[in-house]
Amino acid sequence: MVEKVPHEQIVYANILYYGSIIGMILLTITFAIYVSGLVAPFIEYEKIVELWKHDTHYLIKETKIPTGWGWLSMIGYSDFLNLLTLAFLAILTIVCYIAIIPIFLSKKDFIYTLLAIAEIIILLLAASGILQVGH
Repeated sequence: MVEKVPHEQIVYANILYYGSIIGMILLTITFAIYVSGLVAPFIEYEKIVELWKHDTHYLIKETKIPTGWGWLSMIGYSDFLNLLTLAFLAILTIVCYIAIIPIFLSKKDFIYTLLAIAEIIILLLAASGILQVGH
């Protein structure tokens, strides 16, 4: 007996699949921009090797890179442009959950609706920096 895959799983999987393909294409494009030199990087290539030897705190102190969401102000530099596509990939999960909430509601599946909403809230809080673990 073959079981039918629930509609919400198909929707979630399709968004994740096509979004991942788009994200990988964007990563390839932004990496090509970075290595080609079409757009200048914030940190010169020669300095990167030296900075790799040190911890993050040293990197931030030496380069004066903004922390948190401050990197958004730096997307005019090729080395930060890549972060934009990584953020796109990270947001895909939230988009998937948003897309399946109406399906859960139409099925009157309120438990899964609440779980999806809770997941969205937790992911958004984590991305905002409000929820932090560790340092």
